[in-house]
Amino acid sequence: MTSVASRLPRLLLVGGAGGLVGRSLLPALLPAYSIRSVHRAPAPNETSPVEWIRADVQTDVDWATLLRDVDVVVNVAWYRWAAPEVFHRLSEGLIRLIRTAESAHVGRFIQISVPPAPQRLETGLPYLACKRAVDRALASSDLSYRIIRPTMLFGSGDVLLGVMMRLMRRYPWFPMFGDGEYHVSPISVSDVAEVVVREASGTSVGVLDLGGPERLRYRDLTDRMFRILGKRPRYWRMSPASARRLTGLMVTLGSTLLYPYEVDWLVSDMLGLPAYVGLGRTLQRVDPYLAQLAGGVPLGRSA
Repeated sequence: MTSVASRLPRLLLVGGAGGLVGRSLLPALLPAYSIRSVHRAPAPNETSPVEWIRADVQTDVDWATLLRDVDVVVNVAWYRWAAPEVFHRLSEGLIRLIRTAESAHVGRFIQISVPPAPQRLETGLPYLACKRAVDRALASSDLSYRIIRPTMLFGSGDVLLGVMMRLMRRYPWFPMFGDGEYHVSPISVSDVAEVVVREASGTSVGVLDLGGPERLRYRDLTDRMFRILGKRPRYWRMSPASARRLTGLMVTLGSTLLYPYEVDWLVSDMLGLPAYVGLGRTLQRVDPYLAQLAGGVPLGRSA
């Protein structure tokens, strides 16, 4: 008898289920797809029926073999920080994947990308320049594709809001870059996963920017986080230039809390993307997540 899993379309998940997006994405995809997950080390949830295959996208991966019988590709592979040559090798590996997927006539390709950024970052920062090279290669291909660009993500284990709450809880002052008048629109990683599942079986082509249900001034968000912790907002104000220097020093000393380019991106006022409306329901607000963190649930990992 043919198993249920064998009748499902096969999906190649590149980058695996170990990261913030992947951890939510894998369980969301499993009811609809037979999943082949490709990355360097298995995540705890990558057990049967998931087929995990050890591979490093930076190397000369045999994509033709990995794409055999694959109907959909979803790529979540990227890093927050790495040497420029790492980003170049990673983008080259992903572009080879795109070209091979074209030759294999894969039905659908979903690329998880990042929101728009200031032009000097888009062209001068390897993290972004190489990511955009992959986006452009996909957009110029013959594949049915969707480039999904979520803004500020929140969810268990996130490396931004969870870390911010931890700092507010532990220290009397919280750094405020500039005037805090720039905007953010936090979106739940589980909502992003649901969007990816929807788009994986869809036919729309192009770039899809994803914002959460509220567009907030950054300082209003941080004020709200202080209140949820039962504390009065108290800020250590610094210019964006000073923040870049400070975070650069922290990175030199081995910190992964925040990188200089993330300061520039935040204060650019380009992260307040409009709310996504395609799920037919209201997206999750950030307040319940913040309240959960304030109630003593572990505040996530700092790296």
